[in-house]
Amino acid sequence: MKQKDSFALHTLHTLLSSLEEAISIINMEGEMIFWNEAAENTYQIKKEKIIGKNIQEFFEQEDIMNLKVLQSQHSVRDMYHIPRPDKHVLISASPIYNENNELIGSMSVEKDITSTIKLNEKLTTTSTELQQLKQRINNNHTEDPFNKLIGKNTDIQRIILDAKKVAKTDATILINGESGVGKELFAQAIQEESLRNNKPFIAINCGAIPPALFESELFGYEAGAYTGASKGGRPGKLELASGGTLFLDEVGELPLDMQVKLLRALQEKEIYRIGGQAPKKVDVRIIAATNRTLENMIEEGKFRSDLFYRLNVFSIDIPPLRERIDDIPYLIDHFFKDLTLKYSKPIPAVHKEALNRLSCYHWPGNIRELRNLVERIVILNESNEITEKDISLLLPKTKDYSTPSGKIVLTLSLEKERLEKERILQTLQKTYGNKSITASELGMSRATLYKKMRKYGIE
Repeated sequence: MKQKDSFALHTLHTLLSSLEEAISIINMEGEMIFWNEAAENTYQIKKEKIIGKNIQEFFEQEDIMNLKVLQSQHSVRDMYHIPRPDKHVLISASPIYNENNELIGSMSVEKDITSTIKLNEKLTTTSTELQQLKQRINNNHTEDPFNKLIGKNTDIQRIILDAKKVAKTDATILINGESGVGKELFAQAIQEESLRNNKPFIAINCGAIPPALFESELFGYEAGAYTGASKGGRPGKLELASGGTLFLDEVGELPLDMQVKLLRALQEKEIYRIGGQAPKKVDVRIIAATNRTLENMIEEGKFRSDLFYRLNVFSIDIPPLRERIDDIPYLIDHFFKDLTLKYSKPIPAVHKEALNRLSCYHWPGNIRELRNLVERIVILNESNEITEKDISLLLPKTKDYSTPSGKIVLTLSLEKERLEKERILQTLQKTYGNKSITASELGMSRATLYKKMRKYGIE
């Protein structure tokens, strides 16, 4: 039995020593009993120097996660920490119990995320510089910034008209719409039309940031906020956008604790950096966007109603491409001009039958999917014509609404309405008449759903 125990201990020791994560273990007295090579590299402290010594001889008490876990007897996960100026880690720590369930120590595991942080900072800086350059270029032109929103559809034209009106104000805007409908393009056009058009436009995708990094991304941190924090600290996105506009894409992915802090920042117009004692004034306009139904998330306890009402001062509901198929010819023309220039190819002629086929497709990826399709056509096509066969080879198989002669049985507008009514009825049946869930499934607001139900005579 003792031989088996010894083998198990040696195996565990070898395993922990070989891990890329920094591993440290202390006993009840705070003495370091294990310190692997990765920990040596992270803290620049040799194992021979720290083993058997009290951990407080090397670190400030408030920075020692192992001690905090010993005191609370609760595990922690993914706590952001800067052990030295050029190193960023996520710490997880847990108490250690013996076979009698007695607390005997604690262990911490530190994952190095330095490369991720540095890449993110570089991308943020580059993105900000590019956006400011674009704005300077745009400001040198008198062209209407909304001209880049292609479409003659009456719903889109009405939305653009409303967006122009609200752009001149500082009202917070919530843009609703499925993925790929062009929510960020709308946000950029509003910024360029606004009185803040010569100030920063900072975009942040809430769905792309790890929860542990949200606070530092939005609010930044002060020098000394963490052990070895960068000199001068680092501003967050709210500070970078001050004077201009902060675009919060996928705002429904914002963690609940960050929703509270964002709401306070919007109400007070000031923020506290992590580790900061004094507030910093921020003057920022918020444009948020989501492809989810936030009202449903409120009912599920996943989104705060007070933040929703703060963001939803003015809402813009962008319809999916399948509800504006009359815009497909204009969009295709725009994309062909752009992409043939990019690939140095002539603009092809699109057959009417090819347009009909495109108009009958459902477009789950919306305008983004259409642009990608046009790009594939430009790359693959070797003639100056685009036929229905070319489109059929690239599109997913879908129901054919045309006659053998290639003429559409129904007009595009009637076919659009028939398909839309059918989808609404099917979804209502699937959700047993629940309007909120139906609206969420269809990617529209409840107000839009009720309007369409009245239009189609759906009880």
